[in-house]
Amino acid sequence: MTFLDMLRAAEQQNGSMLCVGLDPEPTRFPAQLKGDANKIYDFCARIVDATADLAIAFKPQIAYFAAHRAEGQLERLMEHMRRVAPHVPIILDAKRGDIGSTAEQYAKEAFDRYGADAVTLSPFMGFDSVMPYLKYEGKGAFLLCRTSNPGGDDLQNQRLASVDGQPLLYEHVARLAQGPWNLNGQLGLVVGATYPAEIERVRALAPTLPLLIPGVGAQGGDAVATVRAGWKPGAPIVVNSSRAILYASSGDDFQEAARREALRTRDLLQAARG
Repeated sequence: MTFLDMLRAAEQQNGSMLCVGLDPEPTRFPAQLKGDANKIYDFCARIVDATADLAIAFKPQIAYFAAHRAEGQLERLMEHMRRVAPHVPIILDAKRGDIGSTAEQYAKEAFDRYGADAVTLSPFMGFDSVMPYLKYEGKGAFLLCRTSNPGGDDLQNQRLASVDGQPLLYEHVARLAQGPWNLNGQLGLVVGATYPAEIERVRALAPTLPLLIPGVGAQGGDAVATVRAGWKPGAPIVVNSSRAILYASSGDDFQEAARREALRTRDLLQAARG
């Protein structure tokens, strides 16, 4: 089964376009866990248990684990997710971008060490920085295309005078991912929910690719506009919400509150699809 097949199956089984982002910050944990980096696994596992039937994907952000020397906890969490939600693909949010043997090691980290189903990558060193990940059959890679941060304009929204048609850089990335770089149908694109017009443009340029869309929730992205701009049958959108779900409550009911917020967001996204 390819990564795209996994997304389609999870979308159908859980009736969802919601990706639950796992960005654990111990200082924001509920009172009984607060400030304890040794409890990262416990916190995240309870979030996973609460949302396993509501998500199209889980997306652990590797920096939130590595910063606390919690890579071992991330390995345990990956095993837990595969055990309790084997139908929900896992996207390792690492945003790697390097070439040659270094890229091969990053791919090994994502797919062999952590067992992720997909990984996020920066494509700006070119195709040879992406190719090592595509050697893993059935695995996926989401390329940064039009990100949700304001600074994305500095590069992504600049026009390429040397390319036919003078596309914007993010448009050129979308075309490459839809076309010559997508050798085995393994690529997707990252497009921020804060730019619905650009989501619509990317979807036009990459009509069959899955789109990973961060920025809904705490970053202020419009969930309804996101779905209307990006969703089409057979080409899933993976709409990420992290902080709004993880920290829906600072009390003992954080697990139940996370489920309520995830359910609310999932249903909002589904309603927008029509």
